[in-house]
Amino acid sequence: MTDAPLHATSDDQLRFAYWVPNVSGGLVTSDIEQRTDWGFDYNVRLAQTAERSGFDYALSQVRYTASYGADQQHESTAFSLGLLLKTERLKVIAAIHPGLWHPAVLAKWITTADHLSHGRAAINVVSGWFKGEFTGLGEPWLEHGERYRRSEEFIRVVRALWTEQHVDFAGDFYRVHDFNMQPKPWPVEGRAHPEIFMGGNSTDARGMGGRVADWYFSNGKDFAGFEEQHREVTAEAARAGRTERVRFGLNGFVVARETEKEAQDVLEEIIAKADPEAVEGFREAVRQAGRSTGDGKGMWADSTFRDLVQYNDGFRTGLIGTPEQIARRIVAYKERGVDLFLLGFLHFVEEVEAFGKDVLPIVRELEAESIRTGRLQPA
Repeated sequence: MTDAPLHATSDDQLRFAYWVPNVSGGLVTSDIEQRTDWGFDYNVRLAQTAERSGFDYALSQVRYTASYGADQQHESTAFSLGLLLKTERLKVIAAIHPGLWHPAVLAKWITTADHLSHGRAAINVVSGWFKGEFTGLGEPWLEHGERYRRSEEFIRVVRALWTEQHVDFAGDFYRVHDFNMQPKPWPVEGRAHPEIFMGGNSTDARGMGGRVADWYFSNGKDFAGFEEQHREVTAEAARAGRTERVRFGLNGFVVARETEKEAQDVLEEIIAKADPEAVEGFREAVRQAGRSTGDGKGMWADSTFRDLVQYNDGFRTGLIGTPEQIARRIVAYKERGVDLFLLGFLHFVEEVEAFGKDVLPIVRELEAESIRTGRLQPA
């Protein structure tokens, strides 16, 4: 098991998560060296390193078929449970697809994982961008807005099963009749149920996030791009009459080096060694997830080739430079409403450890300074 964590995150502080490399190919579609492995033993070492280094969450990726540099993959819920059983503090978020799970079966699975981990399981509801994965399994491929309507129903059913007795639900996609799921999730003070994450960029995603998600994940964005999403999701939550605050996570790819030039040189090498066929294949597969939306807002709708080398636009967040430069940019995002950073790295174990040693202490100092000067209000 792990040593005691260096510190626990307080309510006033940013949270940090990392992408679990449970699929091959690392976090960039590039032939640059990535000292990262998709196997379980490596991932246990990484998870234990992450929780010692101040990370709060890990997100297991969901992929069922080989594609776009991810030639091998482990299933997300089983892999997440394995990591939960090998850690003590880390919360592990399993990405799941409505349409491939019934919400009651998923709710039961996660409840069991939550009990086995004493309240550390969570889900990320992925509405689906990869048409070939659904059609290859003989499942219907819904148009963009319908996928989000299905996801919203899915979340409503899962939440009801976790919090209510004798659930009845009659929707367009799911039916539940007098269903009483016991036991309920592991009791955690201040938590109504395992946390529900979702992500997107489209108007459909923003609406759904505001209405039903606990956490809204954004692809990598500059300040203006994030502020727009924060504003619209928050407004949708208010229109829905929600009293609890939707929290926001932002994707970012970190390259921290002693000098800004060294970090920028690494970024340029990643892009120079990109696999054009894989990047273009990914671009074609996700085109429907953005430009096919009615208003042209969607994940990857305006992503360039350079952006798509990191397949969640992580370069756009700008976490490239010295530890202090990265820490200052992170806190600037916090001042704009980011609650959590979901991070990727080239060499996960050593760079996660370095982030905890070199970047995170500066972040904590800057957060405290930001509160003292009134730029941030205490939570």
